[in-house]
Amino acid sequence: MTNDIGARVGAAVRGMPPGYFALVMATGIVSVGMNLIGALPLSFVLLVVCAAAYAVLVVLTLWRFVAYRSAFVGDLHDPHRGFQFFTFVAGTNVLAARLAVEGWYGAATVLLGIAGVAWLLLGYAVPWFAVLGNEVRPALPAANGTWFIWVVASQSMAVVAASLEPVSGDARSLLAVLAILSWSVGLFLYGAAGVFVTLRLMLYEIRPENLDPPYWVSMGACAITVLAGARIVEMADTPMVNATRGLVAGVSVLFWAFATWLIPVLIAVGVWRHAWKRVPLRYEATMWSIAFPVGMYAVAGIYLGQADELPLVGQIGAVSLWVALAVWLTVFVAMARQPFRTGGLPREWQRRQRVAR
Repeated sequence: MTNDIGARVGAAVRGMPPGYFALVMATGIVSVGMNLIGALPLSFVLLVVCAAAYAVLVVLTLWRFVAYRSAFVGDLHDPHRGFQFFTFVAGTNVLAARLAVEGWYGAATVLLGIAGVAWLLLGYAVPWFAVLGNEVRPALPAANGTWFIWVVASQSMAVVAASLEPVSGDARSLLAVLAILSWSVGLFLYGAAGVFVTLRLMLYEIRPENLDPPYWVSMGACAITVLAGARIVEMADTPMVNATRGLVAGVSVLFWAFATWLIPVLIAVGVWRHAWKRVPLRYEATMWSIAFPVGMYAVAGIYLGQADELPLVGQIGAVSLWVALAVWLTVFVAMARQPFRTGGLPREWQRRQRVAR
């Protein structure tokens, strides 16, 4: 019995998707939003869940790297899954941003440092291993919604840098440069990812299974670009901020508009996929790729409404936040029920085993 449980846990760790830190991203951003609207007890509960999930996932990821390194490295070389590693960067920064809200600036600064190192390393390693250095050519058919997570990771650096800037003393100018730099990099990455994914959709066959939840990250990447821009607009005067504040404010409004336009498109794709094409709607780790963008859209709207004095945008964000909470609860309950439905093994691992047989 003990051996059987150990085998199941080991199999679950071996098959754990690298994008599971999207759970931390989704929980943290909904917690931030609840704090903004004054739902403080709920916000704190979500913070505890966020921190606990982060700690558990860090341990499981290290375990996977040590004990199942071939699976870990295989994901890094897989263009379908490699960009999911950026959820670690984004999840670390979302938790840092939430801790900064509580005034725990030391812990937030440490997490920003960890995320910054990971952002730099993964920013060069993932595109090379998963795309440029991959022996499978062409790589374009593998482009999917997870490629937008690179954008989210970059913009999350800007969000935390801008959040810590007011309390950083002599480091304020450095954080201002980091915020503008990572925000700008994120803009160019969004354009690149958008081109690659659009070309994949136009040039290759599209099956219902291909349009999975990570395509929602295209909207989430827009939303976090808005949030980062709104936080930059609120930063104190520095040469870098003064030179870009007007541009950042205008671009943020444009990205909010595009994110708003994307939502009906993504909902329609989901209806087509599940209601029309009968793809089963069941829990996968990628479902957190829906919860995070909805939460980020809500928080971004609230912040943008404050920073650019756009009350309608702020009101839309506040209403969207309750939708985000409902989505988060739905996905969380589905995740909690999964072990009872699958015997403790992730569905993706089970699918791989069937294919191998």
